[in-house]
Amino acid sequence: MKKIEYRRHDRFEKQIKKLAHPKKYPSIEEDLLETQRAAIELLHIHGHDNESVELVPKYDRKTVQIWKIRKFACRSIKGKGVRSGIRVIYAFYPEKFEVEFLEIYFKEKHDTDMDYDFARKYLEANTAP
Repeated sequence: MKKIEYRRHDRFEKQIKKLAHPKKYPSIEEDLLETQRAAIELLHIHGHDNESVELVPKYDRKTVQIWKIRKFACRSIKGKGVRSGIRVIYAFYPEKFEVEFLEIYFKEKHDTDMDYDFARKYLEANTAP
């Protein structure tokens, strides 16, 4: 069976450290591991789409794709399940079978969304000409 290699962008590290604070979401690291298995690996290894992950439109290249996890279950947020409001943005390298986590944030309002400029620059820097 294929195995996905995971790594984290510096931006992601800073964001998850803020969210993992004991008074905010202390379970977030464990929740991320569960999401890797139940969403990312389910989609990219087993080909099963449980509709928790979506490809970001126009951020799809042959060598790297940007994906958004919209259904992220955080045990620190009681009673919400996968509707926690936490979003995870990651880059998937289909040829190498690698994932790099780029952003994690709490979607507080309707206008809170991923940093598209950051994702565009990331794609430009990591796509062969």
